[in-house]
Formats: sequence, C-alpha cells, structure tokens
Amino acid sequence: MPRHSSTDRPRGPSQRQLRVGEMLRHALSEILIRGEVRDPDLDDTPVTVTQVIPSPDMRHATVFCEPLGGKNADLIVAALNKHKGFVRGLLGKVIALKFTPELRFVEDKSFAEAQRIEDILKSSRVQRDLEAKRSEDGS
Repeated sequence: MPRHSSTDRPRGPSQRQLRVGEMLRHALSEILIRGEVRDPDLDDTPVTVTQVIPSPDMRHATVFCEPLGGKNADLIVAALNKHKGFVRGLLGKVIALKFTPELRFVEDKSFAEAQRIEDILKSSRVQRDLEAKRSEDGS
C-alpha cells in the first residue's frame, strides 16, 4: 500500500493567511463604514465583509461581501470592483504588510444558501416526513 505524503492532500490556508485575512477584513470593514468610497450604488447601503482569503503569496485577496439585506448584491459587488484600486490605496495606508494585495470582491452566497436550507427544513414535506418517523418510533 503506497504511503501518502502531506503534499498529496489538499491543504487549507496557513495560519499566516488566516491572520492576514482577518486583518484585511477588519481594515476593509472600517474603510466601508467610514464611507470613503464615493459611488451612488454604495450610498446608504451597509456592506458586510464576511471573509477575506489571501493567496499563499499574499499578493491577491478575495473579499467575500454582502449588502445588508442581500438586495442588489450584484450591483454592490460591481461597484466595489470598480473602485478596488482606490480601496487598495486606502488599505495600504492602514495595514502593515510588505505588499498591499490586489483585491477581488465577490458576493458571499452562504447566507442565501443557509436560508434556502432553512426553508427546505421548514417545508410541509419535511415536516410530514418527520411526523411519520416520530409515529414509527413511538409504536
């Protein structure tokens, strides 16, 4: 039986990537809260930065974000990507990294997926199946 080396398995992010991602998330959140990005699509729309995943070399970072309420997410993400150079410049002033990573904003779909799963679990079909299972177990 062949042995598997640690390079055979996919790896998760390193501790440094996790630490830098969290630092970038906090810094980006502060920039967005202060409203320094001037765009009509971003006016009066609170944006939540849920996660930042830097690349292993820390030169690029994927920013997962979601507007409050989840409405017009594609419009918000497009506006953020349009101003990513400006945001990167602001970010470079508040973080202590050798290189400020290139940013790519994407919509965080995990909230919508969680809501979809919750809706399925609350559906009448699932409730009916659960009741049938309880009846079988009780007999």
